[in-house]
This record gives sequence, structure tokens and C-alpha cells, in this order.
Amino acid sequence: MLLLSQSATIIIAAVDFAKLVSKYMVSNVTDSHHPSVNDASGAGFIPHLALDFVIIGFHEQELKILVLEYENTGLFALPGGFIRMHEDLEDAARRVLRERTGLTDLYLQQFHTFGSVQRADPEPMRAIMQGKGFSPQAHHWLLQRFVTVGYYALVDFTKVSPQPDLMADRCDWHDYGRLPILMQDHFEIVQFAMQHLRANLDQELVGFSLLGEAFTMQTLQNLYETILGEKLNRSSFQRRMLQLDLLERLEKRYTGKAHKAPYLYRFKKLGTAHTSL
Repeated sequence: MLLLSQSATIIIAAVDFAKLVSKYMVSNVTDSHHPSVNDASGAGFIPHLALDFVIIGFHEQELKILVLEYENTGLFALPGGFIRMHEDLEDAARRVLRERTGLTDLYLQQFHTFGSVQRADPEPMRAIMQGKGFSPQAHHWLLQRFVTVGYYALVDFTKVSPQPDLMADRCDWHDYGRLPILMQDHFEIVQFAMQHLRANLDQELVGFSLLGEAFTMQTLQNLYETILGEKLNRSSFQRRMLQLDLLERLEKRYTGKAHKAPYLYRFKKLGTAHTSL
């Protein structure tokens, strides 16, 4: 198995870049009439339009962000992808998320479109391609200007199996407060995502994706404090959460003395929660 893995790695590294991009772009295509990518022109995909994702998890009281790493370049980036010519935007987003996380049932939110002229810098992508041993021509489609649609996804950290795309070497979790320097405007994209998330904590039931099935009120408060970046009054937070009528109380968690064991909660199903507040 080790020899097979090493051989596969050598074969992939030896493939010319056009075929590598083609393999990446046409994965999971089953429709024979669906456009394919046969060269480095980007045929079959909407030109100059991309997707970038802030994939957020919560583990050991820390927010985590999924980041791609490119060896031989020192570059880090958010996971991203492209939209097929006859593919809905939402379907493309969920396809790319499935490829990076292995999950299909995700909370996904489109939050901003990034189209500044300043983000049109071909050098990071050129460095990535050269780091893989390729010498792209100046007109290569991946070196052109892209407008990107930003999404954030809230995931259960324990269920994710991070997978790099074929251009990246690693796909790993990083603490939100200690992110590596991200290429182009990707840190700005993260900041926009966090601003949107903070403004919509209650309405979007973020804990449903970031926490397990059952949790204590203290764990939920820890999540809110981590996202907001500030301490919250325990009594006020609990009262507010209960008033929102989003939680269902379960049995106590008997981890110590009975009178000290905190209650467990879970989020109500969307059809039974009253979210008018």
C-alpha cells in the first residue's frame, strides 16, 4: 500500500497542469453532455467567477477555520472552487464543500461578493503552479481576474474529514485567533464572514451546526463568547436564550453531585421553535 501511494503521488506530480486542472474540475460529473475542461482555458466553467469558503468549527473552546496550505510557496488560502457553466451557484458551493469536508448536510450562508480590482494579483497562483513544477503562460485562465462569492459553513468539527484539492498539499484546521497569513484578500473574507456571523447568531441557530446534539448552557455561552470575543453575564445569557424559545431542555448531566449537575439542552427543530424574536 505504501509503494502504491508513493507511485500515485509521483504520477500526479508528473501530469501536465492542463490535465491536472481538468481532473479537478470534472470530478463527480456523470452527465455526458456536461462541459469538460480539456485544456487550461477553463472551458465549461463560468469565466472570472469563483467561490471562497470560510469553514468554521468549534473545538476545545476555540473557533477553527479550515485552511489550505501549498508547499514550496509558504502560501495559505481558504478553500475555493469554480462554477460549472450549467450548474446552479448553490449546487456548486455544496459540491466544493463536500469535496473539502466529506459532509453533505451543512449550514451554508452566502455573505458577500468580493470584486476589488486589488484582488486581481496573479502572482500567488503563479507561485502555486510553479511550486508544483509548472510554468503557466501569462494568459492562463487561473491567472486572470476573478470575482469571488463568499460563503461560510458551520460544521461539526468532529465529523469533518479535511481533504485538500489537487492544487494544495494540506487542508487543516487553524485557530481563528492564530491564522497563518492568507494569500490575496482571504483574511478580509474571513473577517467579513465573522461580522455576518456575529450579527446573526440567534436567527441562524449557529449552535446547531457547531455543537453536538446535546450541550449545557455553559457550553452554549462559551460558543457565543468565542464568536463575539467578549464575556457575557451568565444569568442574562441564560434568560435571553430561554426567552428566544430555541432550546429544549433534556435530562441533567450527572457528572458530579446531583444538585450540581447542569441541565442538557438541544436546539428545537425549526418547525417547533418560535423565532419571531
